[in-house]
Amino acid sequence: MEESWDFEFLSRIADSCLSFISEFVDDWLANDMRVSIFKILLSWLIFSLIAIHFAWKVYGNTVNDMYYRQGAGQNGGTPEAASHLGGWVSEAGDPMKTHKD
Repeated sequence: MEESWDFEFLSRIADSCLSFISEFVDDWLANDMRVSIFKILLSWLIFSLIAIHFAWKVYGNTVNDMYYRQGAGQNGGTPEAASHLGGWVSEAGDPMKTHKD
């Protein structure tokens, strides 16, 4: 019983995909303004993605080296704490500051 349901489900999916593709091809072949705009935008998107891919192939290592922090420590060359600030330890006489509404 389940096999017929699975076949029916797959058949419906295949039919809907084929109908979508046939409508898309019919619209693609029509000389409509919205199809022309879609073709222009699709070609611009594909061109941009290809350009980004090739630019990253050429300049990717340079960009990575610019932002790679070299040196020892948690964050590369940055110090663990600022030297002119005391950090989280407060002075013995200072009261702890609290937030009041």
